[in-house]
Amino acid sequence: MELREQGADCALYKENACIGRARWAGDTLETLEIAPAWRRRGYGSYFLKELLRRRGGFARGAASCFWAAAPQGAAAAALLAKFGFAPAADGRWRRQVTPDLSAVAFCHEFLAARLRPGGLYVDATCGNGHDTLFLCSLAGAGGRVLGLDIQPAAVENTNRRLAAAGYAGVGRAVLCGHEHLGRLVAPGTADCVLFNFGWLPGADHAVHSGPATTLPALRAACAALRPGGVLAAVLYSGRGIGSGEKQAALEFFKTLPPAQYTALVCEFANWAGTAPLPCFAIRRG
Repeated sequence: MELREQGADCALYKENACIGRARWAGDTLETLEIAPAWRRRGYGSYFLKELLRRRGGFARGAASCFWAAAPQGAAAAALLAKFGFAPAADGRWRRQVTPDLSAVAFCHEFLAARLRPGGLYVDATCGNGHDTLFLCSLAGAGGRVLGLDIQPAAVENTNRRLAAAGYAGVGRAVLCGHEHLGRLVAPGTADCVLFNFGWLPGADHAVHSGPATTLPALRAACAALRPGGVLAAVLYSGRGIGSGEKQAALEFFKTLPPAQYTALVCEFANWAGTAPLPCFAIRRG
């Protein structure tokens, strides 16, 4: 089985024969069809699941919202219902996933409440591209998103994810250490710089960020912010990663001059001491 995508058009192939087609319009699945000879054999379920998966619909801990055109017939309705779609007031069907609150989800909610479309957004640790994709949704068609990572696999995964979601014209990832973001982002121009520290999910956990690069990166991020811009960071500690980076970053936030920044460190009071910490620095006007 192979799913091929060209822009908004998607096709499902089995042994070089096209057995299904689908088309997206933004976050709305306009059509999904399986060739008559291949129906009632599970291919529709496979196709829809893969379409959603490639757009983050099954990402652990990530919120998502997808729409589908009103189904034509009972079989199409049953397929949408199987994957969590339900009729909405406007006649379309909607699939919305709202996960339990996490440090990353809290960070996203905080940014979504403060930031507006347009402007420049930077994902300084793009990983597999989930945060980069989130920033693209905030930036919109009139904005620009830049992702950075030191691992080629992370850059490739992120650019592939953005292209699949239709954001290739809004965001891109480049191979660059976050401590060097000042080379790519002019001072006072960024609406947001986002860090999600730690290691690349699915990769070697021995490769992770540390104080030697994190502190220069945080300083560069502060310099990049425009007035009203937000630096957001999720800090980690624990086995393998230790606590050095987390403690160094916390000290950084605590020592930011209050005349220039409002700094927040948000703690989950009844979680373990190694729980991730969402932190924010808002540049004052």
